[in-house]
Amino acid sequence: MDFPFTGVIAVDKPRGISSRRVVDAVTRALSMRAVGHAGTLDPLASGVMIVCVGHATKLVDHLHMLPKHYSASFLLGRSSPSDDFETQIEVQENPPQPSRDEVEAAANAFRGEILQRPCDYSAVHVDGKRAYRLARKGRPLELDAKRVRIESLVITDYQWPRLAVDVVCSSGTYIRALGRDLAESLGTRAVMESLVRSAVGPFTLRQCVALEALDRDTTPGHLRPPLVAAAHLPRIDLDAVQLALAVRGGLLPFDVPAGVEHFAAVGPTGELVGILKIHSSGAFRLRPNFFGLG
Repeated sequence: MDFPFTGVIAVDKPRGISSRRVVDAVTRALSMRAVGHAGTLDPLASGVMIVCVGHATKLVDHLHMLPKHYSASFLLGRSSPSDDFETQIEVQENPPQPSRDEVEAAANAFRGEILQRPCDYSAVHVDGKRAYRLARKGRPLELDAKRVRIESLVITDYQWPRLAVDVVCSSGTYIRALGRDLAESLGTRAVMESLVRSAVGPFTLRQCVALEALDRDTTPGHLRPPLVAAAHLPRIDLDAVQLALAVRGGLLPFDVPAGVEHFAAVGPTGELVGILKIHSSGAFRLRPNFFGLG
């Protein structure tokens, strides 16, 4: 399928609007339906949101692999069903007030690979429905803990009751849950006060386009080529013969290091033509394929 536009846009999502509204704004500006995002941001959060257009929507799963950078602040000694200010806040009576050293020591347990129970007010699916929809109806939830990775957790400021952190983490990490669990390990509670996603892989907040700047005239100029979204993958340059075979669904044999399962496939003119994925035969097939089957 041919699309009038293909590429990615890094948008600075404002606080107070949904991720869906950002996608809708790009959809209207480009008059296209093939638009999606590579990672939801809660309405109360702001910052980097990657919007994929045209063939680049097939790169969403690969963009999910990129680490996320966040700056967040929490208020300790408080709790809420949503772990933030979306729902009713309950203030603890005489909560413990841990020292900076105690907070720093407790944070050690939340670095590296950890098991994290998602927030009840999250987009996790439960019996085919979003957890937050069930939580709003008062349904008790028992969400399974999931393995996530916290690459970096830095306490940037702490003056009771406010705690500020910078986090680099894997996809699927809930920063609200991280604050909730860190506070519980200190014998208290926490609600997230603010959250800014400052980077997704190489896409930084400084490179983002303001949502209000996207319209029919400006949006096409903000599109970046799909290859930018695959820069974290190893690259293979295809010649004309290899490209012709690949776009028809053919298998390409490559001698690659063990464990490598994906390559960014680049055509003779320097454009991304898809992702080469290892086949059961050991050869590689173009999946997704921007110009042929798949």
